[in-house]
Amino acid sequence: MTIDVRPTAIADVKLLTPAKVHDQRGFLSEVFCHDDLAAAGIAFDVMQENHLMSVRLGTIRGLHFQTPPCAQAKLVRAVRGRVFDVAVDLRRSSPSFGRHVAVELSAANWHQLYIPEGFAHGVCSLEADTEVVYKASACYSRECARGLLWNDPDLGIEWPIDATAACLSEADRAHPRLRELPVFFN
Repeated sequence: MTIDVRPTAIADVKLLTPAKVHDQRGFLSEVFCHDDLAAAGIAFDVMQENHLMSVRLGTIRGLHFQTPPCAQAKLVRAVRGRVFDVAVDLRRSSPSFGRHVAVELSAANWHQLYIPEGFAHGVCSLEADTEVVYKASACYSRECARGLLWNDPDLGIEWPIDATAACLSEADRAHPRLRELPVFFN
């Protein structure tokens, strides 16, 4: 099997689409193959896999990240429904610092988003009962877990939901803006 790897507006963030082999029974897809990613220049060792479900349309989770030594790269896909998926570059020395990539991931389009370490990540459900599975290169660490304000106007993210209709945790509503973050990633 093969995987199609495409660049995004930020070179280190990649849009991946695994191949599907169809027959009368349905299909088979290798949604993760370490060697295929390595051949595409993506060094990614999985340490944890998470599965999240958002009951309501307009549920926003994020923007989350972990600081070193527990920084995480992620490989994200929607297994049911659709999400608006966002990665924000927090690497201070990067020419794309403060910029973001936003894509739609869905069970139908079969896309995955690879997000390297040094990025904040968030999702917004575009349908009720949406499920997302993502692999992470480091295990969750409460001490290293941080967030960035999802609707920081300096980020310019055009979320597909009105802020008054968004369903968020109290923690996600209280994260700092980009200009208030210390330097976590050089």
